Amino acid sequence: MAGIDDYHNYSRYKDLRDDAGTGWEPAFPEGLTPSRSIRPKELDIKPRGPPRSPDDEEEATVRRYVGVGVGLATLITENLLSHPFVVLRRQCQVHNASTRYHLVPITLVPVLIHLHQRQGITTLCKGLGSILLVRGMTLAVEDLITKFTPWPKEVNADSSLKAFGQHILLKCVSLAIITPFYSASLVETVQSDIASEKPGIFDVFREGIVRLVSWGSPQKGRMLPVWALVTPTVMYGLLKYLVCLCTRGITSRFLHSQRRALREKQGAFPREMHQTSEDIEITSSLVGLVTADVLLFPLETILHRLHLQGTRTIIDNLDSGFAVTPILTSYSGIGDCYRTTLQEEGIPGFYKGFGALVLQFAAHVAVIKLAKVMLTELGRLLSGGGGGNGSPKAPSPQEEIITESFRPQSYPYSQQQIPPYPRQQYPRYANAPSELPPANTPSGDGGHPQFFWSNQR
Repeated sequence: MAGIDDYHNYSRYKDLRDDAGTGWEPAFPEGLTPSRSIRPKELDIKPRGPPRSPDDEEEATVRRYVGVGVGLATLITENLLSHPFVVLRRQCQVHNASTRYHLVPITLVPVLIHLHQRQGITTLCKGLGSILLVRGMTLAVEDLITKFTPWPKEVNADSSLKAFGQHILLKCVSLAIITPFYSASLVETVQSDIASEKPGIFDVFREGIVRLVSWGSPQKGRMLPVWALVTPTVMYGLLKYLVCLCTRGITSRFLHSQRRALREKQGAFPREMHQTSEDIEITSSLVGLVTADVLLFPLETILHRLHLQGTRTIIDNLDSGFAVTPILTSYSGIGDCYRTTLQEEGIPGFYKGFGALVLQFAAHVAVIKLAKVMLTELGRLLSGGGGGNGSPKAPSPQEEIITESFRPQSYPYSQQQIPPYPRQQYPRYANAPSELPPANTPSGDGGHPQFFWSNQR
């Protein structure tokens, strides 16, 4: 019986005697007597899967590197490759007097061509450094607050309601502190290169600190005070975070349930379970980001117009792509901006530059798919053998031994080389009974074997 060796030191009998007189005495664990000996209720035996060969380990390592590469490509796409489309979208949003709304991507193609001819392709990379600095500053502020408060930086489905509320409070405080720096970064992102001075690397800190110090009063003209911008900024950032978090969680649960149902239907676990989980997380994050940006696009338009008011910013005129235009607005708050935009531009006015958002996520998906295909093919070449020229992988010594043991033996004669036996040498027992040799006696010529016949026929 399997596992019987584990029971040689245990007995369920209270009285154990050496009836055979062999002198053998049972051994008991320390602290147990024959009357106190017990039988283990369960054994800690873990099912052992099939042994992993070096090729399987190498393939698992390659798949892990492919997952890391796809995640890195996603991070680069979100922060770097999507920035030109962010510039286009924000310039369309803040231009309240534009005649072209660019609701579809096709209308942006001639504008991109004109901008490239007039200012060069680098015009769509302006403000990249300031955006990255603001994002890094947001993470630093959150980390600093969590060191002095019990507010958690991360929450999950098992977190309590109190912990979730503290986490939301942490997000609100960090967004309120970052508000003036976000305004300075927005100005650097939308201003025209040919009509404005190029900002320095740390100008976003200087402008943000100046606006933060003058918290209660505007600096110049019609610029709104920081306290008037904190409420819409915190509201937009918090709503975007919650929508993205909820959508990502719902999408992840749905995809995991679909994979579980497919696995139960097939009756087997896929080999690429870790890679499949990473793909689900990447897809869920992308769906959450797209949903949040689409649903909150009108609020983002209002927020950017309020931040840019009174900054005397000159932007590129995206109606043609050749000229520049100043931003001149006089909103008193978020409600006034909503009513004015609805009256002068209509509902499509809240969606100016939506085509740039479509282009952004189309490029995002294309880059992720391309990176995944390239890394998968590269990993397949590295793990599947060959030097990339299609040559088969050399067998290992163990494979050679197994192959040699199952290889058929060779014989000195082939089927065509076996010499035929002469037909006339066979005795014709059916036709010539007289030629039968005597019973129990060897044949006379010595060439035939000895036959034993029964007298009864």
